[in-house]
Amino acid sequence: MPVYLYWGEDDFAIAQAVEKLKNKVLDPNWLQFNYHQLQGDRPEAIIEGLNQAMTPIFGVGGRLVWLLDTNICQQKPAADTLTELERTLKVIPETSHLLLTTNNKPDGRLSSTKLLRKYAEVKDFSLIPPWKTELIAAQVKQVAQTLKLKLTTEAIALLTESVGNNTRQLWNELEKLKIYWSDRNQPLDKTVVAKLVLCNTQNSLQLAAAIRDGETEKALGLITDLINRNEPALKIVATLVGQFRTWTIVKLMQQGGEKDHQAIASAAGISNPQRLYFINQEIQKITAEQLLASLPLLLELEHSLKSGAVALSALQTKTIELCLIYE
Repeated sequence: MPVYLYWGEDDFAIAQAVEKLKNKVLDPNWLQFNYHQLQGDRPEAIIEGLNQAMTPIFGVGGRLVWLLDTNICQQKPAADTLTELERTLKVIPETSHLLLTTNNKPDGRLSSTKLLRKYAEVKDFSLIPPWKTELIAAQVKQVAQTLKLKLTTEAIALLTESVGNNTRQLWNELEKLKIYWSDRNQPLDKTVVAKLVLCNTQNSLQLAAAIRDGETEKALGLITDLINRNEPALKIVATLVGQFRTWTIVKLMQQGGEKDHQAIASAAGISNPQRLYFINQEIQKITAEQLLASLPLLLELEHSLKSGAVALSALQTKTIELCLIYE
């Protein structure tokens, strides 16, 4: 069925997927006749898009109708819109392709979402949480393989740390490394990565580590750097919550006598149980009581930011309180 729903916060990955679909479907000589991009948050956009998808193609190639930033999966559509959606999705000709994109997760309770899941190819383009470093490392490997660039294990680790879950920067850096490394047979090592890759040394995971170590001055400096780089405050807090939650679950399960690494990893949301070795080193010198005392402060910080608090001052205040727990 030539219907697609792409959703997620990774705009760069979605843009890549859209470009790939355009190249597959459209003939460049007939682009102006068979390609239609519509702003999907307009009330009439879905009806207009469905009508365009049912229009016969001109010339050769296929037709692509793109509903950009659609809200059909977040808001209950009007009854006539839902009826038209149900009637049309199952009869769109194979030569026409209807694409819907949105940054927001589809609401599975809506009838419109259920219809799209029935008839469309749904792809999730969510950003990898920054604390899931093993998934980011896997993404680095995948993109490097796509570009046919061989990397050493150390180079992959440094790229994971330097770029994080920024897909756009990852592609840009690897393409740059590919040009520099040319056609050499040996894998590119971390020395080259350190010289050429823009390293985001001040990141939220380092902030979590500074708090855990009770390094107040370092933590405050990291916060200033993050805010100056326009890192969203709620994104910083989400990373802190995820990291401290993982540390807390692992610590509590270990103190409770759990020995099964697979069970601990599953409970903590860790896809690779081997990562527990490094987590154990990170939490070796802190207690479960300290970790449990941190979580309410992080939730208070999140609530204050969502309530309109000034980001820098709110982050600084709570960071000082958090660091005091670990001094």
